[in-house]
Amino acid sequence: MSLFDQAKKYIPGGVNSPVRAFGAVGGNPLFAKYGKGSTIVDENDDAYIDFISSWGPMILGHGKKELIEKAKGYLEEGLTFGLPTKVEIEMAKFLAEAFDTDMIRMVNSGTEATMSAIRCARGFTKKDKIIKFEGCYHGHSDGLLVKSGSGALTFNVATSAGVPKEVIKDTLVCKYNDIESVKKTLAENEGQVAAVILEPIAGNMGVVPIDLEFVKELRKITQEKNIVLIFDEVITAFRLKFGSISTEFGVKPDMFCFGKIVGGGMPVGGFGGRREIMEVLSPIGPVYQAGTLSGSPFIMKMGLDVLTILKENPDIYQRLEKYAKMLEEGFKDNLKQTGVDGFVTRYKSMMSIFFGEFDQIRSYDDVQKADLEAYSKYFNYMKEKKILLPPAQFEAMFMSDALDEDIINYTIEQNKKALEYIKKTK
Repeated sequence: MSLFDQAKKYIPGGVNSPVRAFGAVGGNPLFAKYGKGSTIVDENDDAYIDFISSWGPMILGHGKKELIEKAKGYLEEGLTFGLPTKVEIEMAKFLAEAFDTDMIRMVNSGTEATMSAIRCARGFTKKDKIIKFEGCYHGHSDGLLVKSGSGALTFNVATSAGVPKEVIKDTLVCKYNDIESVKKTLAENEGQVAAVILEPIAGNMGVVPIDLEFVKELRKITQEKNIVLIFDEVITAFRLKFGSISTEFGVKPDMFCFGKIVGGGMPVGGFGGRREIMEVLSPIGPVYQAGTLSGSPFIMKMGLDVLTILKENPDIYQRLEKYAKMLEEGFKDNLKQTGVDGFVTRYKSMMSIFFGEFDQIRSYDDVQKADLEAYSKYFNYMKEKKILLPPAQFEAMFMSDALDEDIINYTIEQNKKALEYIKKTK
């Protein structure tokens, strides 16, 4: 019996997070055994170049020796105590300075971070409704599993069974990069919107960069209407540059959500913002939020080690962007040479390749035109060549500092052969 069959006997769908099932690309998932540098070795002892990077956290690559040695010492000091620890203060100070904000609250996942930030914003503004954007993912809390209704439908639709209509009635959905949809929604809900939450660079519908004028106008409108602007940077924080990507836009949100890299490869999440907003949180304010393992000292120490390396070595970000730019240019050239219809998106070191005919990719509507069958062929061809890409069209490729130019060039070569295969088998 295969590992996947064994897993399906005891774990729903055989996985603990749906994308790992490889359902969007067919076939059985790889079961990772260990990672080293830029590679993952599976249970069959096959090594793959890793462009998943655990969906972002492994920015330095796998098994970095200096981090492992430090982690061994941290284990001896203790995992969790149910009491405050000094390292929590150190992490909060580090993050507050990196985000240029006032206060930080640590949690255990990105889902907790966004859920708690929204509750905090509602408590601060004493308003109930929130705006999210189609195609932006903010975790699996009930109130955020929403898409907009289509055609003549007026009401939003839950994207998961088990989410009551009453829970999502205060979640309004607008179009990403479309400020007019925001203005219209706000006019229809005047004085009722507590917060607007978005991914400043969308990474959960594939990589869709934000329009500068859109985000600047969004900041202006939310300030004018006393609406809390929340940037969900669970993916982008410390991934594209040190700290928040918001500094690239000249726009400062009221609140930030973060995770992934901040935990150094361990489960983590957090949110922060202006003091007057954050001080509505329990135990000093009326908004309740808690977590038994929040701020785990082991995770805080590991996270700080990674963040310190990133702070002290800004050249890491230059290398990551160089690798992504090489891939972007190589993939675009290959698409042109092979005549395969496709579109490459990139923002700094995050990128995606979409298959199909596109004039632009700016929104969820645009990415829905993607040829999923072609991506499945592409993914499986590359996997045969021992290159592990995201097992779904609507995910991002993540670079790590363990990559090198030889790996990038090999990936570009195999990309061209994969495109030729797609053209031949269409």
